[in-house]
Amino acid sequence: MGDRVETLEMTAQDGIVLRGRRFDGGPDAHQQRPVVCLAGLTRNGRDFNHLAETLSSGARSRTVYTFDMRGRGVSDFPSDWKSYTILRELNDVIDLMTAFGLFNVALVGTSRGGLLGLGLLAMQPTRIGALVLNDIGPVLDMDGIMRIAGYVGTTVTPATWDEAAQIVKRAGERHFAKTTDAEWEVIARQWFNEGANGEPTAGYDTNLSKTFEVPAEGLPKLWPQFEAATRVPCLTIRGENSDILSTPTLERMAERHPKFRSFIVPDQGHAPLLRDEATLTAIRDFLDAADAERKTH
Repeated sequence: MGDRVETLEMTAQDGIVLRGRRFDGGPDAHQQRPVVCLAGLTRNGRDFNHLAETLSSGARSRTVYTFDMRGRGVSDFPSDWKSYTILRELNDVIDLMTAFGLFNVALVGTSRGGLLGLGLLAMQPTRIGALVLNDIGPVLDMDGIMRIAGYVGTTVTPATWDEAAQIVKRAGERHFAKTTDAEWEVIARQWFNEGANGEPTAGYDTNLSKTFEVPAEGLPKLWPQFEAATRVPCLTIRGENSDILSTPTLERMAERHPKFRSFIVPDQGHAPLLRDEATLTAIRDFLDAADAERKTH
């Protein structure tokens, strides 16, 4: 990824090491909000490599931080699986942002990462100045939740990267029918870690499945947490085929939020890959507009 990318690490309060990457936006990046990217339940900061490369280069470049939460990517896997909670991970995010001097950022959160963004706005509102929610909202559709519950902790570690690409393709092709084989190969490199000999290894701790329980009455609705987000500009991205974020929920979000934008990604499901030009442009334009609003107040 070049000399502009720096590897970061920080020791959490319970002693595990959290890691991430800083994509340097260059000498003028301080004029724009930095961006912090948080991934979904079993994913990691590599999901944002293409977005980070795009935002940190060219005109109006920004510095972008992508973090691997505990038990994902190249961050440590804790011995106590009970630490995989939203509250613990929120505290990890706060500690990471404090360690690297990050305030008033633009936060891009995919799925669980977006829920962490909503929680952070409720706990420490000055941390976030603009919010991008990638296929997540206050109401989570149960079809998608049950689908996720069915695969968390069950992914087989492939022997080769070709096999890895086939695994991720089989898992996603129903909702991402137009994604190419070349893109599935890139996604496989995001999904799985690379071992010492270059082989694919597990990209997340399978113990995450022990914390993923779906109550019989369904998951709570998070409208109070979403209310905390109404003070900052918000862009919500929805995959056209999403089974997590419904169109009615997206419409209701727009009704409740005075600084709301939405963008639908055609032919993608949960969660959009943030790789196509139209989505990248929508994010960049939103971040520029949010910065311009800040400068006028």
